[in-house]
Amino acid sequence: MKAIILLGTLKKTGLSNTEVLCEFFQKHLEAQKIECSIIKLVEHSILAGTYNDMGEGDDWPKILEQLLAADIILLASPIWWNNHSSETQRVIERLDELHDEIMAGKESKLDGKVGGVLVTGDSDGAQTIIANVGNFFNAIGLTFPPFASLTVLWDKQAKDQKPTKEELLAKYEKDYDSTAQKMVQQLVTFAEVKPKTDAKNK
Repeated sequence: MKAIILLGTLKKTGLSNTEVLCEFFQKHLEAQKIECSIIKLVEHSILAGTYNDMGEGDDWPKILEQLLAADIILLASPIWWNNHSSETQRVIERLDELHDEIMAGKESKLDGKVGGVLVTGDSDGAQTIIANVGNFFNAIGLTFPPFASLTVLWDKQAKDQKPTKEELLAKYEKDYDSTAQKMVQQLVTFAEVKPKTDAKNK
């Protein structure tokens, strides 16, 4: 089973709260024998647009290939002004062509895959992100299981704070270890449902 985490941090360099959370969650996935890759979106040239391929210099087609080969797709974002980051929004926009295909009567290319959400911030706004992403997942055919979100709201994650990676990991491990375990269990359980359904229908 393969998982892809699309990391929507805005930080090209320096410590990212959300990136550390992704690494924390990656370990939980790998503990269940799930191959997991983290794609830091800000390191790629993802052109503006709403199609699968926007032409020369666009890294999105290769990223999309990885998504289509995965069983589990996670969007990870910090909270900015009560919503997800611009990098995460770019992913939603670039997946719009898949939604167009569904509206045209075609089967979703993401059918049978499951999605989850990881959020970091220093104040509320996580519910807005989870609702927006969950609605989008539903529109493009991704299954969004119950308990498939992990939110860390902590004042040490504020823009003007500089926690160390060790401090972040200690916080995540102390307060969110069981939540991460349950989320992984949900993702795996729902990812395994689709093949069984297909086999029964055949």
